[in-house]
Amino acid sequence: MSRWRYFGRRLLLSIPILVFGASITFVVIRMGPVDPVAAILGPKGNPQAYQRIASQLGLNQPLWQQYIDYMTNMFTLDLGDSWVVQPDTSVYTLVGSYAPRTLWLGFWSVLIALFIGIPLGFYAGLNPNTWSDYVASFGGIVWRAMPNFWLAVLLMQVLSNSEKVLFGFDWQNWIVPVNVVGNPLGAGPLTDPSNLIYAIKMVAPAAIVLGSASMGNEMRIGRTAVLETVNSNFIETARAKGVPPRSLVWKHIFRNALIPLVPIITGEAFLLIGGSVLVEIVFGINGIGYLFFQAVIQGDLPLVGSLMFIFILLVVFINILQDLLYTLIDPRVGYEGGA
Repeated sequence: MSRWRYFGRRLLLSIPILVFGASITFVVIRMGPVDPVAAILGPKGNPQAYQRIASQLGLNQPLWQQYIDYMTNMFTLDLGDSWVVQPDTSVYTLVGSYAPRTLWLGFWSVLIALFIGIPLGFYAGLNPNTWSDYVASFGGIVWRAMPNFWLAVLLMQVLSNSEKVLFGFDWQNWIVPVNVVGNPLGAGPLTDPSNLIYAIKMVAPAAIVLGSASMGNEMRIGRTAVLETVNSNFIETARAKGVPPRSLVWKHIFRNALIPLVPIITGEAFLLIGGSVLVEIVFGINGIGYLFFQAVIQGDLPLVGSLMFIFILLVVFINILQDLLYTLIDPRVGYEGGA
């Protein structure tokens, strides 16, 4: 089976997953306890207005008709307008406003996890039972165990009073003046170097908080993967054949140790890109996670359903990307047996 046929098959198999996920979402938001009409009217609404709005929104139609309309709109990418959070504002407009903040936060969080966690894990695996291994492993466990929201509050307090607790170092006025909380993309286009520096500095504390937990997890799993690879038979055979140590590490140990990290990296990438609602709230970023939370508690059904559909699409895409990464890292992975 060719690569393109394989991925075409994966795309076809993703359709039932999308249908199932969208159907579950419809059941939850339509049959849940939240009343969107009451949320729109507020506590002073009258029965006549209630019936009029319910009719306008199509909530008086049979449930099967609402389901067909919902599925048709989702799969034709007609996401509709918000009912409560920002009435008569299209979902595309809201996503376009909130998503870049979360993507910016997720991008730097993933970089921290990848370029700090994995190298530390590999280094610890190549130097087992040494002080550097103990320090790295202990640090990974500690970072992994600390709750994100607690670490976010702690870091925010430290940076807010940096001159007092960091021996005179003024974080907020270092390089460029910034606030500890706020929208990291609020300064303007990132093509301006000063705006880019501002955006990086603003998002750095939240990215450290979100990336640290994944960093500890990837460091721990990376260490274990390296140890298992180093002790495998093919590495012993390569040593016996006289393969140079540098080539042995880079071409054999590291590449094979990356294989068990692929699902960890892709899975945590979705969590980081999806953002942490609590971390976003603490640092005032208010990205897509915050928007979803507000839509749920305010009963904005079209917004909740549309965001859930977007999240399901992201999950399917990341799973397909994971399969692609498997084939790139390990050429032995074929296309004949995968479903």
